[in-house]
Amino acid sequence: MLTKRIIPCLDVTLDKKGGCVVKGIEFVNLKEAGDPVQLAKMYNEQGADELVFLDITASHERRGTMIDVIERTADEVFIPLTVGGGISSTEAIRNILRAGADKVSINTAAVKNPAFVKESSEIFGSQCIVTAIDCKRNPDIKNNKDKTIIELEDGTEAWYEVVIYGGRTPTGIDTVQWAQKVEELGSGEILLTSMDKDGTKDGYDLPVTRTLSELLDIPIIASGGAGNIGHMYEAFTEGRADAALAASIFHFGEYTIEEAKEYLGKKGVAVRL
Repeated sequence: MLTKRIIPCLDVTLDKKGGCVVKGIEFVNLKEAGDPVQLAKMYNEQGADELVFLDITASHERRGTMIDVIERTADEVFIPLTVGGGISSTEAIRNILRAGADKVSINTAAVKNPAFVKESSEIFGSQCIVTAIDCKRNPDIKNNKDKTIIELEDGTEAWYEVVIYGGRTPTGIDTVQWAQKVEELGSGEILLTSMDKDGTKDGYDLPVTRTLSELLDIPIIASGGAGNIGHMYEAFTEGRADAALAASIFHFGEYTIEEAKEYLGKKGVAVRL
């Protein structure tokens, strides 16, 4: 049985010191959560399975990812490190991998140029390419008959729209159809973030997570909404995700990685202890 992965996420923005981990609600109202290098080191020591480093304003600010911060982070961690934010060329991927990352996460650039997913996976290998999909519920199903309609927790229905530039720009693209396409193009994994849930601490978006997990053969990382370790259990059991990503509950000391894994293990979820 494959073990489920616990992945802390470092949402990083550029500041005068070079980089700062932040956390907000639906990617806005950001507040500082600490130094990325120190947090990465702590999570490595606590037994995190992987680490995700997202430069969340790189695409919006039309700049490259913070290579120096990645290098300093990679020096402190000995677990797989995924880096995303502003990556739009194979040269950028090469530089990030040279800086110490094990995988790259592409989002906006993939939506704007799907061939980039195929090219990247052919050059660097599918295992290296994670497609990040930020999505938002759209209740207008009457005018979107061609979209994948998903039943929500309250019995209503919606389709999930892909959004880009850090959740700022809707695309009209159906999340489920887009996920199927990037799998065909060679993406090795999908990092699925529900903008409706991000930072709310109300739990993961289980309907869309479950839909993708059941439909695709590549791993799905659930992201957005973790408020406690019980939500992680729901992501694995009800959402059928392969990994659960969380930020606030770890950054602000509500739980440690060990506590999360101990809880999940007792509940019968296979985790690496």
